[in-house]
Amino acid sequence: MAYTRGSHTVFHHRYHIVWVPKYRYKVLHGAVRERVRDIVRQVCNEMGVTIINGLLSRDHVHMFVEIPPHIAVSHFVQRAKGRSSRKIQQEFEHIRKRYWGQRFWARGYFCTTSGNITDEAIMHYLDYHTAPFEKASATPNEPTGASR
Repeated sequence: MAYTRGSHTVFHHRYHIVWVPKYRYKVLHGAVRERVRDIVRQVCNEMGVTIINGLLSRDHVHMFVEIPPHIAVSHFVQRAKGRSSRKIQQEFEHIRKRYWGQRFWARGYFCTTSGNITDEAIMHYLDYHTAPFEKASATPNEPTGASR
């Protein structure tokens, strides 16, 4: 696994993100599909987001991306959906007519993290490393785990 380095950080923040057009219409094909892809790539380049893999289906967008720690996932999705919605409706009249009210994408999105360790591995690590500390710091009159 390769970590990404910033000026003061080392990180491996990868996310699987999915969002859909409003009403789940199958409109992501042809020129609209190409334009959405180009706009999202442009947003990623501007924000420093690395696209690991992606897929534009006819009715949803899948992205597997690495987002730097100073950027919130919600902010990235907001920029990608907002800019693509505005530009798609400006450039394609049939989309503008179909999506009256200036909303191309449905509200919300799906997001999950990716990593090489499980929740159980993290819990085991924390349990193993905190138990000796708590026992060593306790005094005879103080119960284990109490703060000073």
